[in-house]
Amino acid sequence: MSDMEDDDAPMSVSRRRPNILITGSPGVGKTCTAASIAKTMGSDMVHVNVGKFAEEHKCYEGRDEELDTNILDEDKLLDLLEIQFQQLAAANKGIVADFHVCEIFPERFFDLVLVLRTKTETLFDRLTARGYSERKRSENMEAEIMQVILEEARASYATEIVHEVPSNTVADLQSNVQRACQWCDQWVADHT
Repeated sequence: MSDMEDDDAPMSVSRRRPNILITGSPGVGKTCTAASIAKTMGSDMVHVNVGKFAEEHKCYEGRDEELDTNILDEDKLLDLLEIQFQQLAAANKGIVADFHVCEIFPERFFDLVLVLRTKTETLFDRLTARGYSERKRSENMEAEIMQVILEEARASYATEIVHEVPSNTVADLQSNVQRACQWCDQWVADHT
């Protein structure tokens, strides 16, 4: 475990913009939703795709060939994200991060956690279109059905900041973006 996982220790730079985590099973629309929120909010919010960030900074301990996935070095990832988040806060920027894992982050990183949920038939089609193997698709479908990420979010963050939202259609995406942007505006108003 990283020293940063002490949720009582504040980030050294006070924030004037909120940080949001968009999470959910692979294929639910996390990256699209996060990017859309950041784009709609303009220069006030920065999208951080945690998966790409981990890849760019080589935050891996190895590779699991059987599951066709990298093994995440959580300590390295969190240490680098802490620096990135502090730099963005110092520049008066909020963060819209997206990642399929939510419980690894210190609670103090985020002010809002949106857990995207998708109907199984929609998710099946999305994962198939991505070329997922039968095993990988089945595991991700099971995780979505069993609400694994939702339960992890509820166990890892204060109840009032975790919200389950549908992510099946373009209308869902638009609604989620609009609501998140309204929430951001209110957060800023409440913290000025």
